[in-house]
Formats: sequence, structure tokens, C-alpha cells
Amino acid sequence: MTKSRILVTNDDGIDSVGLHVLAKALTDLADVMIVAPDQEYSGASAAIGALHVMQPEAHEVTIDGIDEAWAVTGPPGLCVMFARLGAFGPLPDLIVSGINPGANVGRSVYHSGTVGAALTGRNGRIPGLAVSQSVRDFAVEGQGYDEMLEGQRWTTAATVATAVAEAMLAEPPDEVGVMNLNVPNLGLDEINGWHWTEVGQAPPRAMSKAVLEPKLGHDGAYKVVLSWGEEAPQPRGTDTWAVREDVISVTWLSRIVAVDLQTPIIGTALDRLVGP
Repeated sequence: MTKSRILVTNDDGIDSVGLHVLAKALTDLADVMIVAPDQEYSGASAAIGALHVMQPEAHEVTIDGIDEAWAVTGPPGLCVMFARLGAFGPLPDLIVSGINPGANVGRSVYHSGTVGAALTGRNGRIPGLAVSQSVRDFAVEGQGYDEMLEGQRWTTAATVATAVAEAMLAEPPDEVGVMNLNVPNLGLDEINGWHWTEVGQAPPRAMSKAVLEPKLGHDGAYKVVLSWGEEAPQPRGTDTWAVREDVISVTWLSRIVAVDLQTPIIGTALDRLVGP
């Protein structure tokens, strides 16, 4: 039987320890290839880059324990797009993105490059698994901060992700989707179980204010300094609730779909222009 093929990427860059730990763990399941950004792209969502400045390149890199690895001069969405267009050989059966240091839950899902890479694969009918490891002090919004990298138990998230990836390969869902997996930064024996979750409407702790501070030696230039708000209670069953309770959050994300909001006033405005 032909062995499955997994493409591993991330938004923290080709040299991320979380990326390497995840990719090596997955080699027990499938042929693993890494295609990741050559630098930090946290917060890139599903972007493929600014088209007016794009001159993308791919560079072969060596990562211990991985047969094939590439660094791309662009965000994770671009890495996945190139792969699903055949740039790196046969199409993967699964896109796995991570491990991100810090949870991707609530509204951070919209901005996450970790999630965005998997969604880009979904656009090409390739299922995806986005893997993040929550950190209590920076539970939602922070990505890639030095403080978040201290004490990360990468093997916990890698072990959970490998189990989920194995199940996804064994029985792919009827509709191609993206599994958003958020794992507590704890030992497996310390985790309070797992839960199917919905995307929360707000993070447990959100950015509350942005202040401009003058940049020394640069007239008219300012640093944008962000401040945290207070922690807020979260509805049970949401991904934001799960990460605060040290529960593994398991959320299926699908395609963007239209909703039935046929606002009469908009219809009237368009009728005046072009008729019904």
C-alpha cells in the first residue's frame, strides 16, 4: 500500500523547534516533507504575499530526521499554494501546520498564519490540521513572543497531533475541512481531557488598547504599543473556554459560506441602480 504523504508547514519559520518536533513525530505515519517560510510570518492568515513585491524563491534546507525540506521566501499560505500546484512533487494527502507557540482560538483564528496555511490547502481540496500549544500568560493573541517559547512542551502537542493526523488519514471526512487543534502546554497526564468546540466570539484575554509612543531619533515616527485587557469568562463548549480549562480543543473549520441576510434596504438601493 502506498504510504501517505504529509506536508508540514508553520508561520514561525523554518528554524522553529516546534516545526521540527512535529514533523519528526509525523514520520511514523507518512512520508513527511517540510515546506515552511524562511522567516517569521505570524499573523499572516491565509495571505500569499504582497503581489507587487513578490519574487518568491524556494531553498533546499537540511533538517535532521526529515528527508526533504524547503524554505520559501513568503508566508505559509504561499508555501501551501506552491505545494498544491505541484512545485514539490506529488500532492500531499494532508497539510499539517504548527506547532504554534500560543493558542489560536476565538477571533485569532481569522489572523493566524498557522490556521491560514491549512485553509489554503483546503481551497485545493486537501484536508488540513492546524496545531497550536496554548500558553496561560498569552492565551490567545500573542504569537512568537520570546516569553511564549520558554518551557514549551513541544512533545505533548506533537503526540496529540500525530494521533489526530493518523485518524484523519484513516477516515477522511466527507467534506474537506480543517481541524483546528489547541493543546495545553502540559504533560499528557495533566490535561483535563478533550472537547469538540466551537469558535469563541472573543478571546479569554484580548488586546484592549493601542498607544503611539514617539520613536527616539525619528521625527514623526511612533512605536505602536499594545496593552492587554482583563481576562473574561468564556462560554462552555467554545475553543476559548477549553484553553482556559487545560482541555484539548478540537474544532472543525470549513469553507466560508454565505448567510441568508437579504437586507431589504440594500436590495432597494441596487434596484434603483440596475433594476430587480
